[in-house]
Amino acid sequence: MTWLVTGGAGYIGSHVVKALAHAGLSTVVVDDLSSGFRDFVGPEVPFVYGSILDGELLLKTIDDHDVTGVIHVAGYKYAGVSVQRPLHTYEQNVTGTAVLLAAMAEKNVDRIVFSSSAAVYGTPPTELVTEDTPKNPQSPYGESKLIGEWLLRDQGIAAGLRHTSLRYFNVVGSGDPALYDTSPHNLFPLVFAALKAGKTPRINGDDYDTPDGTNVRDYVHVADLATSHVAAALRLDAGEPLEAAYNLGSGDGNSVGDIMRTVAEVTGIAFEPVIAPRRPGDPARIVAAGDLAARDLDWAMRHDLREMVASAWEATRRAS
Repeated sequence: MTWLVTGGAGYIGSHVVKALAHAGLSTVVVDDLSSGFRDFVGPEVPFVYGSILDGELLLKTIDDHDVTGVIHVAGYKYAGVSVQRPLHTYEQNVTGTAVLLAAMAEKNVDRIVFSSSAAVYGTPPTELVTEDTPKNPQSPYGESKLIGEWLLRDQGIAAGLRHTSLRYFNVVGSGDPALYDTSPHNLFPLVFAALKAGKTPRINGDDYDTPDGTNVRDYVHVADLATSHVAAALRLDAGEPLEAAYNLGSGDGNSVGDIMRTVAEVTGIAFEPVIAPRRPGDPARIVAAGDLAARDLDWAMRHDLREMVASAWEATRRAS
């Protein structure tokens, strides 16, 4: 019995693979290394180089490794860039998921944990997002993740697929100094890159209706996220019921100002961020409630902001 982790050589996927191994579950990784790194997958884990668009490769992988379940992390994850590359985004995230589900159906693999996104909500009408908050994605990326959830739902009805989707906002930190966030679009890598280049990080707006005037968002530690992916897999293996989707949220969030101050403390690099204009349409505060995930998926914020920043900074420094 083996869990296939698509995108298992990426930042989030590699943490999921390590968490699965820690739980004693066998894994195999499929990754095309478009944004992942072969070194992120330990030599003890079988690695298959290739795309989830390659149905024949998926069928062979399922057969060769006795795959009984899938944790689907692979995808094109850049929301902003997806506006310029909608067709690529839909191909990777929608067509890729459909190809994966078809291979699973052909081989009678009936359980999947889907790495979705809080981008399915767009700009929600309330500051605290629950699973019932209306879905209004505002980028091809968010739309593709919502369609992915629909594909799982419909395949569940048609073929008895057992599934759940995990939605989250900003994933940060490191659970292993060898694993780090390489995204050129995420806040932590952008701030660290600026500091290492001798530049000053910037904040987009400091006049919001928040305690320090800067945006408040959900930031969750990648290791906590991985733990809940494994919990979902274990419940599927045990035949226990799951909700169709869960938010992995903090319930209160952190401000961008908090992050900048913590970065300065952790790195020992004193700086005052440059205050840039607001970005159009940027809400003051968006955080997600994680109550359902806490009930079912061992979800908890086990790392505070300082631990998130410190672990991310250590991993980034080691990678330099």
